[in-house]
Amino acid sequence: MSPDTLAALTRSHSVMGKMLDDLIHDAGGQGFFWQIGILAACLLVAWPLARNVIKRLEARHETSSFALRLAAVSLERAMFPLFAWLLVLVARYALAPFASISVLRLALVPLFGITALYFAFYILRRVMSANGQLHGMLVLVEKVLTTLVWIGMALYVVGLLPDVVKWMEAVRFPVGGKHPISIADALLGVVWILLTVLVAMWFGSWLEDRLMRAQTLDANLKVVLTRIAKALLLLVSLLVSLSLVGIDLTVLSVFGGALGVGLGLGLQKIASNYISGFIILLDRSIALGDQITVDKYTGIVSQIRTRYTVLRNGDGETLLPNEQLVAQSVQNHSFSGTNVRVAVRVQADYNSDPETVIALLQACVRDIPRVLAEPAPAAFLVAFADSGIEYETAVYIADPQNGKLGVQSAMNRAIWRSFQQHGVSIPYPQRELRVLNPSSGALPATAANAE
Repeated sequence: MSPDTLAALTRSHSVMGKMLDDLIHDAGGQGFFWQIGILAACLLVAWPLARNVIKRLEARHETSSFALRLAAVSLERAMFPLFAWLLVLVARYALAPFASISVLRLALVPLFGITALYFAFYILRRVMSANGQLHGMLVLVEKVLTTLVWIGMALYVVGLLPDVVKWMEAVRFPVGGKHPISIADALLGVVWILLTVLVAMWFGSWLEDRLMRAQTLDANLKVVLTRIAKALLLLVSLLVSLSLVGIDLTVLSVFGGALGVGLGLGLQKIASNYISGFIILLDRSIALGDQITVDKYTGIVSQIRTRYTVLRNGDGETLLPNEQLVAQSVQNHSFSGTNVRVAVRVQADYNSDPETVIALLQACVRDIPRVLAEPAPAAFLVAFADSGIEYETAVYIADPQNGKLGVQSAMNRAIWRSFQQHGVSIPYPQRELRVLNPSSGALPATAANAE
């Protein structure tokens, strides 16, 4: 800061800010206590008005989504300062021609700031919790925004805010070697970017909610349209905000070139996963609710995100990179329909008639819960193994999201009971050791003792 600027600030604030100066001047007088009484009356009237609106909001959002309920809390908290601010504002202009209004002017500042804060929190929570989960950055953003608003209100009350703005406009730094930009311009640009991005994200969340409710669109197409719309809205909001600030958009060409080099060198995996996500959604090879097996992971597809796909199974949720679903073999158990095949294998000894065993296998699994009558259970002779004949029995279920292990366990128990009732034995490996031409008499004795 230059000496002239510092001297100007010192001269301008040799006297306390006008708002506080008027308040101190009116303190103790009759008009001061009248203003206190009017302010208290405005707060008392604002309380029942706010409670009435809050009850209606609570009833309206009782069955809403997580994002709406979370945002409604901030909207409800904004009602009391909003009504109080409106009533105090009316009282201020009504009393201005007849009496001093220093108390009412001072009260308007925190009431307006708190109202603006809660409305900002409402928008932030709608945007940053739209997917049903509380975003980790939300608390930090709210704390930073609260601090900045209270600092701004304090500077406004003491009369320092205009001079701080003048100082920020006086300090300039070059951008791109052509047009210098002041600190005030940079902060204004950040504010415009945040506002336009929040509006774009809010509109994107509203559009996503509308698309997800559409009954005629495919589930994958809904996700694709939502992502494209959000990306376009963010791009347009950034371009509009930069234009409003006065930044030449040609400077973005340098950034675009650097971004292209970065994608080519270090971000190819991220770009590949992003593009793979769109490929999965567009070719409809995998859809929400499908049961798939990739490598050693099996589960129900619960989410298809920008970078990864979420598989839900009995052990929790597995995050698979989208590139893996495109580059590797994927077994989609639900590709041809919602029914999923569940099979178990068992061996029977060679003394049992294969036709009898096959009939027993088909009959014992038919009445197991969750097993469909159509397609009917089937049994097959698979192979002639070393210890016995290997069979496989298979059934179909319509609710793979509930898991297959319970059905497999019930099938194994039913097979065991059926084999026990009908005298079918399950063989186990047997090994026979023969010793030919022993070189001494000790070996047969050892073998005999072992037996």
